[in-house]
Amino acid sequence: MYLHFFLLATFVPGFVSAESTKSTQGEFMIAAAHPLAVYAGLEILERSGSAVDAAVTVQTVLNLVEPQSSGIGGGAFMLVFDQSTGKIDTYDGRETAPERATPELFLKPDGSPENFFDVVGGGLSVGTPGTVALLAQAHTEHGKLPWSELFQAAIELAEKGFPVGNRLASMLAGTLGEHLKADSDTYDYFFPEGQALEAGEIRTNIEFARTLAAIAENGAQSFYRGSIADNIVNKVQNAPNRQGLLELSDLHTYTAIKRQPVCHPYRTYRICGMGPPSSGGIAIGQILGMLEHFDLTSLGPGNTLSWHLLVEASKLAFADRNHYVADSDFVRVAIPSLLHRNYLRERAQLIDTNSVMQTPVAPGQPQKELTEIHHPDSSIGRSGTSHFSIIDANGNAVSMTGTIEGPFGSRLMVNGFLLNNELTDFSFVPEREGRLVANRVEPRKRPRSSMSPTMVFNADGSLRLIIGSPGGSRIIGYVVKTLVVVLDWGMSVQDAISLPNIVNRNGPTELEQGTEAQQFVQPRISNLGHQLKISKLVSGLHGIEIADGMLRGGADHRREGVSQSSY
Repeated sequence: MYLHFFLLATFVPGFVSAESTKSTQGEFMIAAAHPLAVYAGLEILERSGSAVDAAVTVQTVLNLVEPQSSGIGGGAFMLVFDQSTGKIDTYDGRETAPERATPELFLKPDGSPENFFDVVGGGLSVGTPGTVALLAQAHTEHGKLPWSELFQAAIELAEKGFPVGNRLASMLAGTLGEHLKADSDTYDYFFPEGQALEAGEIRTNIEFARTLAAIAENGAQSFYRGSIADNIVNKVQNAPNRQGLLELSDLHTYTAIKRQPVCHPYRTYRICGMGPPSSGGIAIGQILGMLEHFDLTSLGPGNTLSWHLLVEASKLAFADRNHYVADSDFVRVAIPSLLHRNYLRERAQLIDTNSVMQTPVAPGQPQKELTEIHHPDSSIGRSGTSHFSIIDANGNAVSMTGTIEGPFGSRLMVNGFLLNNELTDFSFVPEREGRLVANRVEPRKRPRSSMSPTMVFNADGSLRLIIGSPGGSRIIGYVVKTLVVVLDWGMSVQDAISLPNIVNRNGPTELEQGTEAQQFVQPRISNLGHQLKISKLVSGLHGIEIADGMLRGGADHRREGVSQSSY
């Protein structure tokens, strides 16, 4: 069934477009990073499944067809909007550090930090996976169709085979492919008979089909207990590079956490996202809270000052992010103070329309006592991540960002899926200058993330926009750009996604290589004194907007995704 939809999408002109538009009357839509995942999710919605039902299907298919980005070996954050109640639930399925982990996890015997690339591939970087627990909890509270039916698309595709995508094939042919040779299971899967998978080649994954079948039949517990859990721990503890600390008890005790959303006003809208351990909701709220003091609508996207303001606000927000934000179960994160309008007004006053703040910009003092406790940590994270947005026929919605951290995660494969390298999102150094780093490693702690699944609401409480992206710590900039372009400049979500990316993480201002940003913005913004860096900035924004009684989807041309309302 699902291969049929893929062939239609590939060979029938006009069947798939990056942008999709549909009346909201009983309609539904999905925007995600691969056509097969979108069509499998649409089939669930066609059967009157909920947005969360579709999310389970979309995520498991994404695990199969873009295994380098996300999956059940990693973690995720999910926002769920219930149209009937107007309530937003946020689910934290972030990975946790093993019970045996210590703040010195990534320190050499001489006390100096390990090199990132020396530890990313291997067991030492693997945290307890949380995606399956998140999906199970969200389904229990928001699902309509039986859990067992939501895995059939991925199982069928894994058994019968799926066409290898261009993005996966290009990664395997490049330097990333060389790093996959240490673990024999990983190498044998991606390099059958010693040859890298090629685009269009049909690949099966029978082990993954068996894994999903067990989870479908026996629930999430079959992932965290039994043979799958045994195999995960064995792989981590006997990894060919660095042996890890994960134990069965870490899997047995893992739970997804239902947290309070971080919501804040922006002009006439209300923006909602994830709280800690994600830094996304806070940082986006801070950037927009500062930009609210400038008339971006009048300036428009063609004015260099618009981008200058966005960049300067980003510097200030990242300074606070790096200093204050970590897992709030371990560290006090003063969210109300960081997002208070008076505080953001003071921060906005630091922005000069005629000159540039030199980086790194110092953090603010939302609460003086917190400023003196911790030392900043500028860990940036890597971009092995995927985002999808869903709205069902009843107006319920999901915004979910999932990850295994860097591309191919820890490069360890077990039971047909890759394990994460999420622990490298922690600070490698637990303290600096006599002060503890908030994002240091601690047992069962969740590393800070920049994943930013986001929803926007109109003044009357109706849903306006569902958005998110992969991209490591650049995610925050990608999402903010899209929000400003849609909400301030009235462009469609697709046009906003397609617009060149410009980001700043309290360092150089990065402009997207080979785009109008490099051609036109670079010479203008450099006159203001910005330190510029030309980067690929490969976002993976996938969004849905609801405006004028219509659903409009947008997918990022930088990856392989689509938005679609029906097939």
